Amino acid sequence: MSKPEKKMHEPLIHLVKRDAIPWYQAWAVRIIAVLAALIFSGVITIILTGLNPLEVYQKMFEGAFGTDRRIWNLFQNVAILLCISLAVTPAFKMRFWNIGAEGQVLIGGLASTACMILLGNKLSQPMLLLVIVVTSIAAGAVWALLPAIFKAYWNTNETLFTLMMNYIAIQLVSYFVFVWSVPKGSGKIGIINGDTQAGWLPVLGDQKYLLNILIVLVITIAMYVYLRFSKQGYEISVVGESENTARYIGINVKKVVIRTMLISGAICGLAGMLLVSGTDHSITRDTAGGRGFTAIMVSWLAKFNPLYMVLTAFLIVFLEKGASEISTAFRLNDSFSEIITGIIIFFIIGSEFFINYAIRFRKIRKGGKAQ
Repeated sequence: MSKPEKKMHEPLIHLVKRDAIPWYQAWAVRIIAVLAALIFSGVITIILTGLNPLEVYQKMFEGAFGTDRRIWNLFQNVAILLCISLAVTPAFKMRFWNIGAEGQVLIGGLASTACMILLGNKLSQPMLLLVIVVTSIAAGAVWALLPAIFKAYWNTNETLFTLMMNYIAIQLVSYFVFVWSVPKGSGKIGIINGDTQAGWLPVLGDQKYLLNILIVLVITIAMYVYLRFSKQGYEISVVGESENTARYIGINVKKVVIRTMLISGAICGLAGMLLVSGTDHSITRDTAGGRGFTAIMVSWLAKFNPLYMVLTAFLIVFLEKGASEISTAFRLNDSFSEIITGIIIFFIIGSEFFINYAIRFRKIRKGGKAQ
């Protein structure tokens, strides 16, 4: 006797992978997500503080654009975050999860610091700057090379490897900050070469940060061209899609992995130089300021497109500056401003779900049966 067939019940709601949608529709979804986040944040603001959300958003804007100094500071922070985001992008596009940008930036900054302290009174300014640039780039590249070699030849876990390298870099910086501390034993270096400004990047047009911004602008354009139009950029894309396919068509995967991480680490090292020689003129274990991790989100939200990263980096820095101003202006603790920032970022990340997937509902036939 045959068993009765089991009836298959189709779920009421199911997800369907979308085909690629036009870029303007994708950005429309993101803009709607930001507007929805602002509305939701406004409701939360009223519930928790009783403040007028429009006043809160006004203060956010003033925190980023309230004065000329704030505007230049905003663009400087955008430039540094963008630079680090550009650094991790080739590796991420290759599906090499470089979580070690924080450490690579610190090592680049440490190399700059060493040159400024040890060679500041021994070399001319042009020669010293050249040595600082080369040394910082090389330091960042070497720091990224180690996990690349282990991944390429022994297939180690690059996520854990690069993450652990961050902690080593932090401890190295902490050690040398103590060794070079002024006064001795204070645990702080202070401003390096404040009297001679040896090793400081030159100021353009009376704007301290202009050179940094221009350098990052050049790197952004170069990275876009490199990833989109060069043979090496094509190899990175193929390796990211499938290593087996890459090997089949004759691409040396090990070479691509090592070369790409050298580029990634070199740009991180350059970012460290921009922070030490071009911005802070000092170093601490917090010089990178968590940007190595924030850069991952910037790169991912921009779909690894260097030009879109300008927008995502700007948005993240704008929210950070605005959130800080909210805390100061309304005498709220940092937790509330972080709540607002977190809500907005959550909505933006959530919008990627609706860009990539569509929600389908079960169709109901007449008589109550599902189609």
